[in-house]
Amino acid sequence: MRSEDVPFAGGPLDGRVLPVLTGPTGRPPKLYKVPVPDPAGGPPTVLVYRLAPVSPSKRLGIPRGWRYDYLPEGPPSRERLRWPWTKPEPGAAPGGDTPVSPPAP
Repeated sequence: MRSEDVPFAGGPLDGRVLPVLTGPTGRPPKLYKVPVPDPAGGPPTVLVYRLAPVSPSKRLGIPRGWRYDYLPEGPPSRERLRWPWTKPEPGAAPGGDTPVSPPAP
């Protein structure tokens, strides 16, 4: 596999350049997760970085390089898409399939 040196911006890895394995197209993964062990022996903390283009080329707009930006809030949530891919219905539960209704008297 091929690797590419990618700079990191923000967070604890700010300013570092690390080799990252690239995919078959030569692009690094969209999210880069770095587990940091807890000194007290608890669960490790996971630092999350998102891929961003450094600068587009002048003629075609193709990125010349990549960098990873720190996401302090963690990985983005993956909400399930529903047909017809619009806003949820009013009164719908945020994570469930049944609407919220008042209790029967």
